[in-house]
Amino acid sequence: MQTMGRLTEAYRTAQVQEFDDDSRFVFLSDVHRGDGSMADEFGKNKNIYIGALEWYHAEGYTYVEVGDGDELWENADFKHILWANGSPYRRLKRFYDDDRLIYLYGNHNIQLKDPEYAHACFATIPDDLGRPTPFMPDLHPIESLVLRHRETGQEVLVVHGHQGDFSNDQNWRFTMWTFRLFWKYMHAFGIRSPSSPVRNMFKRHKVERNYRRWILQNQTALICGHTHRQKFPRDGVPYFNTGCCTFPSYITGIEIVGGQIQMVGWRVEPDAERYLHVKRRVLAGPESISEYASHEVGEAYRPGPRW
Repeated sequence: MQTMGRLTEAYRTAQVQEFDDDSRFVFLSDVHRGDGSMADEFGKNKNIYIGALEWYHAEGYTYVEVGDGDELWENADFKHILWANGSPYRRLKRFYDDDRLIYLYGNHNIQLKDPEYAHACFATIPDDLGRPTPFMPDLHPIESLVLRHRETGQEVLVVHGHQGDFSNDQNWRFTMWTFRLFWKYMHAFGIRSPSSPVRNMFKRHKVERNYRRWILQNQTALICGHTHRQKFPRDGVPYFNTGCCTFPSYITGIEIVGGQIQMVGWRVEPDAERYLHVKRRVLAGPESISEYASHEVGEAYRPGPRW
């Protein structure tokens, strides 16, 4: 199935989350938490990510992880990822305990669409003595999310963005094995797979053209990741891309707060006294989320009852 069909399928089967002008959401994707080895692209930004999560939790945001949070293509055993990232997962658990965590899977952790596999990963965590203790037993990773405004009915589709990308969607098992057996070691030297839109410019532009076609056809705003290229609309077409958490020394994301949407970046910077701090900066926006609403969504694309 091509991108247009896969996105429509994801829209029709999405979990619905109502929001209003008092809601606060942050969307981060492509964290790629790894095993702490030389091939772990997340390691260099771990402290920035932890600092950002601390701030979002304290400020009352709901954290939406827009796929590829866990690097399960390069690491066959989730416990190695967990052991290397105890601090980040403890921050995620705070959102989970407060019912403020929405967890989407992407192509690099697509295994989590299997409820049994997800339960095996997140149900328990070893304590300091190696004894299993409850972690996030009721976490159910989803493929897609629709934000629906309580008053206006405006909708925003949130997906990782791999939908319809053949090598990363329908053929993901084969691509995963090439990563696990070969590309994982190439990543340690900064060499990326040509199946990824991150370094393949032609593929990235093709994927983004398909996103825009779907948005225009369905008159629905889209928030995604996957390409690792942050995007904020400049031409009125409501395509938002979170960027990623594996840039050199900084991470980017999308926020919806106070009825507005904006792109932000986080990085470590020194103050006047030369102390290092994790700082947040608005990169684009804010714009009123209602500016991207449309009342012309074709009835053929309206979903049936959701659950």
